[in-house]
Amino acid sequence: MKIAVIGTGYVGLVAGACLAESGNDVVCVDNDQSKVRTLRRGKMPFYEPGLEELVRRNRQEGRLTFTATLPRAVRDSAIIFIAVGTPPGEDGSADLQQVLDVARDVARAMNGYKVIVAKSTVPVGTNAKIREASSPSVLAAASWRLARKSASSNNR
Repeated sequence: MKIAVIGTGYVGLVAGACLAESGNDVVCVDNDQSKVRTLRRGKMPFYEPGLEELVRRNRQEGRLTFTATLPRAVRDSAIIFIAVGTPPGEDGSADLQQVLDVARDVARAMNGYKVIVAKSTVPVGTNAKIREASSPSVLAAASWRLARKSASSNNR
């Protein structure tokens, strides 16, 4: 199975390595190029017992790769795990902005049916928000507003 894991923090990197160890082809995506380079060199961004060996073995066997290119990872995968940060908001609730931004980016890159899994620590109801954020009508409206804004700024 081809799987993309978006986010290479504690949740995403461990999940990606374990999914690869189970025989899946996994690409871990992170928007931090420096972190991607570090992982490609076999260095871990944090300590987790056994993780470095798991990553090394699965990289050598070609089941685990790292990239900063989200669109290609999405297009090439059947299942996409969203494993990005959900820091506490001002009121202490989970800030879902990163999760919803990734959901929109995933939707824009999709080239067919995909299973999207919220692996981030999120409150009940987040899957509905992800579905809404990644729906074609929401994306079309956002693209239209962006195009209109761009056109109006070019006319000045």
